[in-house]
Formats: sequence, C-alpha cells, structure tokens
Amino acid sequence: MAETAAEIKARKERERDELYALDISDVEWHCAPGTEEHEERVEIAYLPDGAVAMRSSLDHGTVLRYTEAEWRAFVLGARDGEFDLEPTERNGGLDAQ
Repeated sequence: MAETAAEIKARKERERDELYALDISDVEWHCAPGTEEHEERVEIAYLPDGAVAMRSSLDHGTVLRYTEAEWRAFVLGARDGEFDLEPTERNGGLDAQ
C-alpha cells in the first residue's frame, strides 16, 4: 500500500529529527583533493545509514545533514548537470572583468 502525502511528510520529519539528533562531534570531515587548508571549501562527513553532513570549511557551526536518499538525489543531479551555473560575471564566466 502506498504512503499518503501526510504519511510521507511525517516520515521525512522523523528522519530529519533523528538525523539532527545525532552527535557528530567526532566525525571525520573530508574535502575535495587539491584544496589548501586556508581555502574556503565544502567539507562532508559520512554518517550512519548512508547519511551525510555538509559544512563550509570557514563555518564549522553551520552543518547541513542529508539522508541517504537526499544525498543520492543531489549527487546524481550534480553529475547530470542539474546544478551547473550559467556563465555570469559573478561566477567567473566569460563576461568577468
């Protein structure tokens, strides 16, 4: 039997609450190879059940957490170009001065 919209919402809220209740004070943070210690970069930590935490290397206090399904959807979308930036002056595109 398929879940109703209300059941899906309640399940996702429970998953989120459980994920943010995890103590991640001792997790190992990873960043892309080739980045320097002083550079701003995205860092991720692998959590139980395939979940992932993400933060900026310059702001350790703000940590986003994603379930395995959310993380998989993001990574697959990024691989497919879903989040590619249109070239603009702000992001170093062709019009940058």
